[in-house]
Amino acid sequence: MLDVKNLKVTFNDEHPAEAVKGINLHMEDGETLGLVGESGSGKTVTAMTIAGLLEDDCVSIDGEVIFEGRDLLKCSCNEMRLLQGKDIGVIFQEPMTSLDPLMRIGRQIEETVRLHFKTKPDQRRSMALEVMRLVGLPDPDGTYKKYPHQLSGGQRQRAMIAAAFINHPKLLILDEPTTALDVTVQAQIIDVLKRLNEKCGVSLLFISHDLRVVRRVCKKVAVMYHGEIVEYGNTDEVFTNPQHEYTKRLVAAVTARSSAHV
Repeated sequence: MLDVKNLKVTFNDEHPAEAVKGINLHMEDGETLGLVGESGSGKTVTAMTIAGLLEDDCVSIDGEVIFEGRDLLKCSCNEMRLLQGKDIGVIFQEPMTSLDPLMRIGRQIEETVRLHFKTKPDQRRSMALEVMRLVGLPDPDGTYKKYPHQLSGGQRQRAMIAAAFINHPKLLILDEPTTALDVTVQAQIIDVLKRLNEKCGVSLLFISHDLRVVRRVCKKVAVMYHGEIVEYGNTDEVFTNPQHEYTKRLVAAVTARSSAHV
């Protein structure tokens, strides 16, 4: 379903820096893959490259990103727009920076349906309410009419997931979707994502700095460090038997936090 081959991303400024250094990733249909690393490791740049969200004049990109048999790096802007929101959905860390504060939640959830399909308003509303129920938004009819500031942080994130999933994309890319949430709400959002994967078959590319969260969501994990993938494999195996020194430090940090809460 997704093959990233020898991907290199270099930012073009006064001092060009290679943010991603020839990485390889592979995802099958319905697979869950975690991309873990500290800030600046290249994980978000990788995700945004796959999603086609980097400005062409800011970066130089080499390699291949094969999605459903097509190299996304060779697609035109118009071709990418046809994929974005329809076959590939993206969910960001902080919903308030992604949601329009002046537009009602229901209209925002419907947005990609309006862009990709010829539908009547009542059809779009029906689709929005259905996906709102699927992600566990309370009182979908009432929430449909609300503005982002009238929802809690967890409800806004559910609304973002609903907006990204309304067209039932084949791949959801999630960039730190639970970082800004408290532990209880974080667990609820994780359950929503697992349900979408298990019941609806959507593939998840989950970006995080927290190996503990990735272990709960993803069956496979790739660990990024200084723009390179230093470890790749089954999540439980990587967690219990890390090979790279950086991965060992990540696991040790998770273990230390867990022990502190006992």
